[in-house]
Amino acid sequence: MAIPVIMPRQGQSVETCIIGEWYKQVGDQVKTGDILFSYETDKASFEEEAKEDGELLAVFYEEGDEVPVLINVAVLGKSGESVEEFRPDGDSTEGSSVEQEEAPAASDATPAKEEKAVVLDEKPEGKIRISPRAKVMAEKMGVPYEKVKGSGPHGRIIAQDVEAASESIPKLTPLAKEKAQAESLEPAKETTGLGGRASASDLISYNPVYGDDFEVKKLTNIRKLIAKSMHQSLQNSAQLTHHMSADARQIMALRKSFKKKLEVGEVSQNITINDLVCLAVIRALKKYPQANTHFIGDSMRWFKKVHLGLAVDTERGLMVPAVKNADDLSIEGLSSQLSTVAGNCRKGSIDPELLKPEAASFTVSNLGNYGVEMFTPVINLPQTAILGVCTIVPRPKDLGDGVYGFVPMMGLSLTYDHQALDGGEATLFLREIKTQIENLSI
Repeated sequence: MAIPVIMPRQGQSVETCIIGEWYKQVGDQVKTGDILFSYETDKASFEEEAKEDGELLAVFYEEGDEVPVLINVAVLGKSGESVEEFRPDGDSTEGSSVEQEEAPAASDATPAKEEKAVVLDEKPEGKIRISPRAKVMAEKMGVPYEKVKGSGPHGRIIAQDVEAASESIPKLTPLAKEKAQAESLEPAKETTGLGGRASASDLISYNPVYGDDFEVKKLTNIRKLIAKSMHQSLQNSAQLTHHMSADARQIMALRKSFKKKLEVGEVSQNITINDLVCLAVIRALKKYPQANTHFIGDSMRWFKKVHLGLAVDTERGLMVPAVKNADDLSIEGLSSQLSTVAGNCRKGSIDPELLKPEAASFTVSNLGNYGVEMFTPVINLPQTAILGVCTIVPRPKDLGDGVYGFVPMMGLSLTYDHQALDGGEATLFLREIKTQIENLSI
């Protein structure tokens, strides 16, 4: 009996996942425990194993498709078994092993009305919906289906659309088609190929001034999600950044002290400068709880506990996991938790729930190790603010009695949503972080 393969739900807040890579193809024999495909949530990746033995009869989604959770993505069973009952909403995407026949435009008794295909000037944003039959037809005919407006359900491109478009869109020669796909080029209106086809020389370059000394690469799924999140953050908030420097002598002395304690076994955790900064931030948030909030339109969510977000740079992109109830932790406990969530992000095993923007009440982004002296961090909405920590630089400071000397100073950049916080509040909060860093004691 055929059984569906369902897109798992990773966390209650995850509504869709992106197919990463299919490790099995339609027709392959699959054993229980075999990896069928990989998939991603907004910032974590997973692999789905086969729950039963059988043949992979159908695949309803391709690599890169965004798929709702708990929906059928494939079917396992015995060769020849029907998969139609498992097709999601009767609307499969590219990659299905069973082609869906297009419905006739009209009955035999009524003459079909000839309609001209609608060809778009630009490729539409988002996912292109096209039936498997129409996609195969477009590729054979050299029709750039991305610019064809679909007449099927939900704007889906069907076979009739491709046929009609082939009359108005220049067809591509095999070489031109390969080059166009690789470099995202478009055919010119004037074509020189046989039979009116567009040859490789007819393709329009992005910037002919620079020739072909560039390579066009598609964004990864993670980068697309990060880009979308950052754009929405700047679009939907009134962000402003204040900069200040803190005397880093005390925090550097503490770091040196903990390093010696680690060497003699008095502590079990390697306490870093970032751990100490995060402790200072937590203490400042307890004094200025208006910064430990979420701005949600006409109201604000004030947190009684500090759920600290930490920006982590990984090979797959920026991730911001949260350490829950960070204000309850000792410096060793805080250091351990920060190290754990950062490590899990880099390994791809972080709990998706901890990556939700709503999971943290405030975020710290430390670029000091990279030598950055000043930057403007972007708020992880709906959080009200984010602190950027910069590198330590020697700067002149009044040491008292008219004596000046060079002192190690740590740059601090606080970005806040001016809809939620006034400038005065933000300044006082940033000054409190500075004070906590300069007078930190454990």
